[in-house]
Amino acid sequence: MRLGMMVAVMLWLAVSPAAAQDWEEFVSREDGFSINFPGKPTVTNTTYKSQFGADLPARVYRATRGTSTFSLTVVDYGPIEEILGAKAKACPPGSETCRGGLGSTGPGYSWADRAGAMIYAAWNFMNREGAKVTEYSWNNIDQVTGSLMQLTNADKSRTFVGLFMHMNKLYISEGTVPAGMPEPGLFQQSLGWVDENGNGIRYQSHYVNGQPVPPRTR
Repeated sequence: MRLGMMVAVMLWLAVSPAAAQDWEEFVSREDGFSINFPGKPTVTNTTYKSQFGADLPARVYRATRGTSTFSLTVVDYGPIEEILGAKAKACPPGSETCRGGLGSTGPGYSWADRAGAMIYAAWNFMNREGAKVTEYSWNNIDQVTGSLMQLTNADKSRTFVGLFMHMNKLYISEGTVPAGMPEPGLFQQSLGWVDENGNGIRYQSHYVNGQPVPPRTR
């Protein structure tokens, strides 16, 4: 599923062969990814408000090149059950719409929140003021399933988004380029997964967060 992005990268480099000279691979063992940035990114600790109101720990990796911006937000959904389960204790007895159930939604709707994390992130982009979604498609990176989005903003700049979920972490890649510039394929195409030792991860079949983990090919 990377063929289209690979073509975009080659076209971008053909237009501006010097454009890739200052790009470098950035690896985060802590957050389990590798990606290309135009120089070393800044890293900001923040919180991310989930669909059902949990304040989750997150980090934003960000870099710029001219008027183009590139960021990867990593949201840790690991503590979602603990956070929303604690909130549910304050709900009135018998209030399932507040407390959640243990069959499918989990305490405080934590299981539903985690399962729908990519859909909720996509919904937030769909509702971005002044932006029009021009593409929304399924994709995978090294068999980790997710989706890609493209938006045209009010100033005619374009934003290219990747949404993936791996090991209970939500990854939101976002590259925005001015009107008329090629899409940021070198950034979007380069996202990958690494283990605690920094080694690359690829699965033998589709990885879906929350489902049995398939064997790795590397």
